[in-house]
Amino acid sequence: MAVAWWCRSDAVTHDTVDRIRAARAIDALSPAGRALPTLRDELAATLVEWLQRDALPFAATDAPAAAAFLTDTVTTATPTFRFTHYADALATAFRTRLTDETSGGALTSALQRLDGRPAGAWSLLRQALEALTALPDQAHLAAYVPEAIALLRHGPHLTHMVEHVTLMAAVDGLLGEHARIREGRLALAVDDLPARFAEHCEQFVPAWQRYQTLRGEVAQRERSAMRLSEFKARPLSSFVRNRLINDVYLPVIGDNLAKQMGTVGENKRSDLMGLLMMISPPGYGKTTLMEYVAHRLGLVFMKINGPALGHEVRSLDPAQAPDATSRQELEKLNLALEIGSNVMLYVDDIQHTHPEFLQKFISLCDGTRRIEGVWRGRTKTYDMRGRKFAVVMAGNPYTESGEVFKIPDMLANRADIYNLGDVLGGMEDAFLLSYVENCLTSNPVLAPLATRDMADLYLLVDKARGKEVSTNQLSHAYSGAEIGEIVAVLQRLLTVRDVVYRVNQQYIASAAQADKYRVEPPFRLQGSYRNMNKLAEKISPVMNAAELQQLISDHYLGEAQLLTTGAEENLLKLGELRGTLSAEEQARWQQIKADFLRNKAMGADEADVGGRVVAQLADIAVGLQRLGEPAPVEAAAPAPWEALLAALHALRAPEAATSAASAPAAPVLDTAPVLEALQQTMARQDQLNAALVALAQAMRSTAATPVSAGARKAKSRSPREAEFDRVIASLAFKEERPTPTLDVSPSTPDENEEEGPWR
Repeated sequence: MAVAWWCRSDAVTHDTVDRIRAARAIDALSPAGRALPTLRDELAATLVEWLQRDALPFAATDAPAAAAFLTDTVTTATPTFRFTHYADALATAFRTRLTDETSGGALTSALQRLDGRPAGAWSLLRQALEALTALPDQAHLAAYVPEAIALLRHGPHLTHMVEHVTLMAAVDGLLGEHARIREGRLALAVDDLPARFAEHCEQFVPAWQRYQTLRGEVAQRERSAMRLSEFKARPLSSFVRNRLINDVYLPVIGDNLAKQMGTVGENKRSDLMGLLMMISPPGYGKTTLMEYVAHRLGLVFMKINGPALGHEVRSLDPAQAPDATSRQELEKLNLALEIGSNVMLYVDDIQHTHPEFLQKFISLCDGTRRIEGVWRGRTKTYDMRGRKFAVVMAGNPYTESGEVFKIPDMLANRADIYNLGDVLGGMEDAFLLSYVENCLTSNPVLAPLATRDMADLYLLVDKARGKEVSTNQLSHAYSGAEIGEIVAVLQRLLTVRDVVYRVNQQYIASAAQADKYRVEPPFRLQGSYRNMNKLAEKISPVMNAAELQQLISDHYLGEAQLLTTGAEENLLKLGELRGTLSAEEQARWQQIKADFLRNKAMGADEADVGGRVVAQLADIAVGLQRLGEPAPVEAAAPAPWEALLAALHALRAPEAATSAASAPAAPVLDTAPVLEALQQTMARQDQLNAALVALAQAMRSTAATPVSAGARKAKSRSPREAEFDRVIASLAFKEERPTPTLDVSPSTPDENEEEGPWR
């Protein structure tokens, strides 16, 4: 382009030479000179105008490079333009073909006729040289076609020289894939590198930066719309990886996750399945533990909030959600299914969800690993086989109403269930120690221990228990006063720990017991890590035993006040566990338990008075019927007849001739009170039977009274009422037995009876 512009027909070369030389002189005066860059911009604009006027086949984007070439080449009044020997070789080959081929004459005459039309001549030469470089022996010169055209058209009229410099090289043995690499070979051209570099800096880099900016904006917008920042696992800074987690929880959790997601190596299971279900009262760190595991494994932690779903959600379709919060949770759940890999789906507080909703996960947790979801309004079947996808559910044994919650049995069959609030076999010491480990950050005296070697804590706990330990084994340099404060706080913590642990055990036992088998009101106070932390933050090393007990009492008094019902009985049960009940409180607790059993025995609802009366009468009738049944007699041991006979002989009078006056009177047994009591009992029972029969007959006569046509029909007899009728009928048809008249006079020996060892 530069040579063609320089050799144009209307060129005024001396003006351009003067301007270029003057610009060089100006820039030589100061490094801050801008004469040459300004001149290049003007020349580039002139070149673009020239291209548009003469319609030459050049790209306007090459104008700045052509202007820079002119300012670098024109240094004298008669500048010398340099051409590469590659362009010269291509031009020579073209001339040779013109003389050898029969069509050369026609091409030469055509070029002569186009001498006054530079655009036509340039296009004709380009077509000819491109056809020539299509041959295998000239293919390596294809990049020098424009330079060869300039040499052929303007070389005879231009001061020029051919530079014999090697500008081409090839690199072989390349294994990568690139548009410039062909069959492992990369062709390099030194003279092409500046142009490609300038294009990279001026076009590719700005375009790439604009793309990155746009990509970041789109990603940020979609990230905000999907709320991806909420799905990143962020373990609490106060999380303590204690001995219980290391020795118990992580092994069982790891085994389950290996069954769900697989392991690395040859021992990887092919039948990926299962579900991890963690059950415990609130405050035992279920969510914190699983978030820590997800963070360590690099998994997306997709937490689904069970209370936000509620009992009304029974489908995975967000469109069927009753409110905005449940719809949002369902969208998160379907997003986890859509992501598919490296995801931990954590459904929290499943006791607040409906069992029909939980049934949707049954097929996901078996060998098929499939589940039906809804993504952006369209149903979709997600196949999780072979993917790193884990399902974890967590729940509390009590629902918000205080009843034991239920999960589908088919889902429970597929789950590995662990109770974080219960003690696994042989791990009671680790479980008890975990209360102390988890509350370290809550107490200002013990907080530094959380960031140090845990062996120091275990040593100081042993010292607080009264064991003889050497403080020289501590990894940190503690002063005597520090050790004294820490040990004092640990001693008080151990006392609190024992109470919280007993509360926890009672809570678990109460949660696992069915209402119909209870002998006392349900216990709902909790002994979790959260309770331990609340108590630990208020413990100081100078507290005495009374203050410590008052602290525990005040804490659970506040907890009991938050219960919907049963605050009094829960506090009394707590006092029984702690052994702090007074005589009045003990009597009140016994009364509450007796009332609880009596109310449970009455049955039916408070408003159903008739049902409760019938239930009590049926219980009385069954009890009376059992009175007539013979009591089970245990098999007695063989009687010692020989010893009994010897004792009777020993009781005989030593001599039969002893006079009657001198003989002692026979002992008289006074059985009057016993016989009178038996007679009264039988009379009362007969009176009760008669009253029951009269009551039954009155009820039948009332039921048999005719009613009008519009009256409501009588209700059918319930099973308990039918049983009551049968027992009353059995009592009514028994024969009347006379009231026995018992002889209550003292018995005397019969004179006519012979004496003997017995009568």
